[in-house]
Amino acid sequence: MWRRRRLPPCACRSETPHTPRVLGLPFWHPGALLATWFGVGLAPVAPGSLASIVALPMAWAIRGLWGEPGLAIAAAIVFAAGCWAAAMAVAASGRDDPGAVVIDEVAGQLLALLAAAPSLLGWVSAFLLFRLFDIWKPWPVRWADRRVAGGLGIMLDDLLAAGYVALILFGLAALGGAVGVRS
Repeated sequence: MWRRRRLPPCACRSETPHTPRVLGLPFWHPGALLATWFGVGLAPVAPGSLASIVALPMAWAIRGLWGEPGLAIAAAIVFAAGCWAAAMAVAASGRDDPGAVVIDEVAGQLLALLAAAPSLLGWVSAFLLFRLFDIWKPWPVRWADRRVAGGLGIMLDDLLAAGYVALILFGLAALGGAVGVRS
């Protein structure tokens, strides 16, 4: 006689026990897709740096089509979506800052690029400086990373790291228009 197969308690009607799960969510869930930046956060090595690299051609295209205002709007949209997606990942995974969440690096990289001259040297400088401050986490980046909880906390430290990049690049430009920075 036919019997209905019981699914594990974590599975819902729309998925099978074989559906891959990321951060406690089905991979196709918008929160998982955005938080991992469409799977980039699942890279086995340096997912944050990879997400920052992936943000570069996207930023170049946005800046080419809509200029700096378009890049600023894109950064704001990714930041807002990141707060939501990271909060979903925290709630579903039960971890404070899951390593697979890399949308914060994408948003931070977009913000850091706003301060860079639209040149190879300017963008490489913004990338390297952003990764430096995101990994090093000087005050208040470290404070935000440790004290602000949830999705906003995950996103805020990268926003602050991008702020350091802007201070350095604008400072270099003010000191004499160093190559690769805005004038």
